[in-house]
Amino acid sequence: MMQIWSRNIPCAVRCICCGIWLLFGAFSAQAQDTSAAPVKWKFTLHDSLDNAIDLSDWILNAGGFVPVPMIITEPAVGYGGALIPVFLHKHRQPNLVNRPKHAVAIPPDITGAMAFYTESKSWGAGVFRSATIVPWMLRYMVGGAYLDMNLNYYKTLPRVGEVEYGANIKSIPLFLRVQKQIGWQGFSAGMQYVFTKTEASLTNNVLPDSLFKPREFDNISSIAGILVEFDNRDNIFTPNKGYKAHLDANLSASFLGSDFDYTHLNGFAYAYVPIGHKEKWVSGFRVDIQQVFGDIPFYFKPSIDLRGIPKGRYQGDANMLVETEQRWNVFRRWSAIFFGGRVKPLMIIPISAPPNGCTTQAQGSGTSWRANSNYTWASM
Repeated sequence: MMQIWSRNIPCAVRCICCGIWLLFGAFSAQAQDTSAAPVKWKFTLHDSLDNAIDLSDWILNAGGFVPVPMIITEPAVGYGGALIPVFLHKHRQPNLVNRPKHAVAIPPDITGAMAFYTESKSWGAGVFRSATIVPWMLRYMVGGAYLDMNLNYYKTLPRVGEVEYGANIKSIPLFLRVQKQIGWQGFSAGMQYVFTKTEASLTNNVLPDSLFKPREFDNISSIAGILVEFDNRDNIFTPNKGYKAHLDANLSASFLGSDFDYTHLNGFAYAYVPIGHKEKWVSGFRVDIQQVFGDIPFYFKPSIDLRGIPKGRYQGDANMLVETEQRWNVFRRWSAIFFGGRVKPLMIIPISAPPNGCTTQAQGSGTSWRANSNYTWASM
């Protein structure tokens, strides 16, 4: 850890200190919410509609938390499990005269931690917080973690073709994002910053170290970015309707304290369309595109993020994917999910791409169960 701070990185220090303040100290401003008077409530663990076990009251009103278990099925790291204890704080919506009728609701504040382990002996732990300072119309996200990952990557070599190799990557990522809401219709703009200390090593002798840059194995990444976003989904956990569009541009440069100089552009859009009178069927659609310019470590290269395809399996300077998720709300708390997607690599010099630049596709299905009537807590 001492090596991380041995360099003069004033931008990183300021951003990290700001993130710590937001994570632990930025609560007093929220007490100034312009809100309706609190309504008396009676604590219960049952839903008022179907009398099933419901944790909404415990989470939102009694200051409780939910230890969310998660089954990891990511092919890149193998099967595993994660535990994510989450606290939520629900905002009372401001009663402002100039607030439009269909204004986007203020999302709940989320504070939590996470820990995971997988069969590839990858593991990690971290903390995070996402919250809104209502009087300032300012939303922030801050988090930090330690990750020890064993992953497989692929490199295309002349005459040899594609070669699979393993790498162990130890990293300490710190993240900060601040967004200013513009009006009440879901538009926002802001800045973000990522600081990462990374130590990597090859886990087999398939490829010589000479094929990699020495600094790829021990480096600091200091990345600053700007973003614009539109989000009018009805909730942030399991949306039934609405849209989200996001664009961000990120710069890693030596004057920020980074060991690499590159630009990363990212954009994605989600759409959720309910079908039928009772909205039992929800069609979800996703488009995602990434592009990088410059000198970037092999493990930060854009890779296909599509369910069913291992993370890092296909990498390059650019890619674009489309995906759909069809959800059938069978009962009030049970849903069946069907999903599929297609990817088109757009890179000029591929590290690892589908043969002949063709598209790659994946599909699958799953189920989800809601432990309360507002949010989804368990899915497979």
